[in-house]
Amino acid sequence: MHTPRPADRRLPLGQRPFPSLMAAVLGLAVAVGVGLALVAGAVPGGRAPAHAGETVITDPAPDFDTPRRIILQLTTGDERAVNSILWNAINLQKFYGFDNVQIAIVAFGQGMDMLYQDSPVRERIESQLKFDIEYVACGNTMETTGRAPDDLIPGVSWVQAGIAEIVERQLDGWVTIAP
Repeated sequence: MHTPRPADRRLPLGQRPFPSLMAAVLGLAVAVGVGLALVAGAVPGGRAPAHAGETVITDPAPDFDTPRRIILQLTTGDERAVNSILWNAINLQKFYGFDNVQIAIVAFGQGMDMLYQDSPVRERIESQLKFDIEYVACGNTMETTGRAPDDLIPGVSWVQAGIAEIVERQLDGWVTIAP
């Protein structure tokens, strides 16, 4: 003979006592448990996810002794795109704080046109140089295009190979962004 299992003895859904209350209590318990797990850092990586609009700062937090080091790659001669890259540099300084970030804009190829003295963004670059944004030009591009270091905006440094400069800085812990 068949002995009913506990599941077989349940009342039909409409006859259960306080079904919405039970569901609410269960939902609340799950929400509280998840919330406690997040507060305790019991998520992969040990960090709670950011709320909308927030960026989670990874340890060690940037400061004067351990700044974020960021390369912005400049490879276009399009003035609108270049202005966007220059704004990226300013926005990074605003976000991390002037003393907590080092920014180098490394140019090669068509991006080199923006670092010469006849550049349409010369005044912006000169201004950013005063705020410790470093500009690095590619010597190989200068050779290929018949330009010389004397053609650069004063304060812009140069290396023989812009791409190699990016590679070596990345190996030294810099992060490269190619907007």
